[in-house]
Amino acid sequence: MASASPAKKVLVPIANGTEPMEAVITVDVLRRAGADVTVASVGKQLRVEACHGVKIIADALVSDCGQSSFDLITLPGGMPGATNLKDCEVLESLVKKQNADGKLYAAICASPAVALGSWGVLKGLKATCYPSFMEQLAASGATAVESRVQLDGKAVTSRGPGTTMEFAVALVEQLCGKEKADEVSGPMVMCANHGDEYIITERNPMKWTSTDSPKILVPIANGIEEMEAIMIIDILRRAKATVVVASVEDKLETIASRKVKLEADVLLDEAAKSSYDLIVLPGGIGGAQAFAKSETLVNLLKKQRDSNKPYGAICASPALVFEPHGLLKGKKATAFPALCEKLSDQSEIENRVLVDGNLITSRGPGTSMEFALGIVEKFFGREKAIELAKVMVFVRP
Repeated sequence: MASASPAKKVLVPIANGTEPMEAVITVDVLRRAGADVTVASVGKQLRVEACHGVKIIADALVSDCGQSSFDLITLPGGMPGATNLKDCEVLESLVKKQNADGKLYAAICASPAVALGSWGVLKGLKATCYPSFMEQLAASGATAVESRVQLDGKAVTSRGPGTTMEFAVALVEQLCGKEKADEVSGPMVMCANHGDEYIITERNPMKWTSTDSPKILVPIANGIEEMEAIMIIDILRRAKATVVVASVEDKLETIASRKVKLEADVLLDEAAKSSYDLIVLPGGIGGAQAFAKSETLVNLLKKQRDSNKPYGAICASPALVFEPHGLLKGKKATAFPALCEKLSDQSEIENRVLVDGNLITSRGPGTSMEFALGIVEKFFGREKAIELAKVMVFVRP
């Protein structure tokens, strides 16, 4: 009997100023494919302050990975994160060796130009990057192209937060084959036409009001879907909302479903002392179960509903938190496809993002960006949401 092939080894370096969506989506998708992913900090400590106040705890330091070999090394973007990656000599020598050995290496957003380009590993190759870094990419000897994801030889490059899921699935295909890539992308509920404007479905429209900067509570727990949480937090902070990330566990550090370690801003008991313009729950089965068991959170949600203030959830959470606690009564909602049977009203479940009055729900990792942009749209208007979508290269610039 043939033994299973060993897991593909992947290095994802992170730094202060890394774009958290680009790091976390890539790690999450690769781990879904069974890859053995090491998230490594280029700094002297494991804890990294990514962009938009997101705190990620790495698995290792890059300085301890110098002698390891990897099937793929992939760099997230973000500034000054990309510069911090470029300045790491151990990482530079690892990537140059990867290139010399004919093994896969990849980068997204600013990093193809800032890091890979500076190291000379894109010379003569077609590559892409974040739109404002295209001239720098071309100056490094690459042929700069506007593809959302570009493969040339063993180099894979991509454009920004809004192209990261496609990029990560392309990396799975290069590492593990098309069948595995399809198996991984299917349950993520990805959009069919990448780059097109997204649609939010609304029933019983009402105006969501707030002060200049809506105050939004995002609870996290062990077992949450990390890419959903990070997309919600990152995009709402980009829109200049005041986002409080609160742990329902007894400590700030949580371990998400694909083992990404995220650090909350506060514990939920502390956060519960304030009131919010919106409370929004990421999914992930383990996380949703933890939310449903948190009396503090459930009471906050009920208070929110009774005050007719906005609340929302994605993926497993509408089905495992809202439904059993009566928070969907008289409301239309959607959820992760495999859990929709738990919803008492399934008439609108096919919508990717559904707003019903003060409730917003959505389906899975692949709808998280639309879900977060839907929240931006409700508070700040469609124009602001589309502008953000273009900045992230989710919608074509």
